Amino acid sequence: MSTDINDHGQVEKRLWDEISKDGRTVMLGAEVHPMHHFQPMTAFCEPDEGLIWFFTRSDTELARSIAEGKAAMMVVQAGQAFQACVGGELTLQVDPVRVEKYWNPVVAAWYPKGQADPHLTLLCLDVSDAQVWISAGGPIKFAFEVAKANVTGQTPDVGGSTRLTLN
Repeated sequence: MSTDINDHGQVEKRLWDEISKDGRTVMLGAEVHPMHHFQPMTAFCEPDEGLIWFFTRSDTELARSIAEGKAAMMVVQAGQAFQACVGGELTLQVDPVRVEKYWNPVVAAWYPKGQADPHLTLLCLDVSDAQVWISAGGPIKFAFEVAKANVTGQTPDVGGSTRLTLN
């Protein structure tokens, strides 16, 4: 997928498309004291609202640490061609409508009592900004650019990065 790094509309669409892929696992971390390691989480996107939802258990360290909302970052890695770091505010929410909407067999495996599990809760990332890196041309262009850089002494041209303001 070719995306012009200078076209913020294209980059934002690509960002949401990459996050929205079925079963997309991202790394999520909140600004808490002490800082916890980022954790793998499955993202459920609502691009029009600028929201990303995650199932979690209320008894996890992350859930307990953000009851009132915290600044958070989410890292997306889609192969070597796309990376992003998305920032926003993370809150803990009980939302039966979204639980029903995003419930699937993978999610169900974590909640022995199903949707009635007393530990079932959601995290909601209200996104504010993102830094996005997009590599162009695939592995052949990458290899060519690296070889060229080693011969010419110049930096390889393998893509670019841009910052987006979201919401």
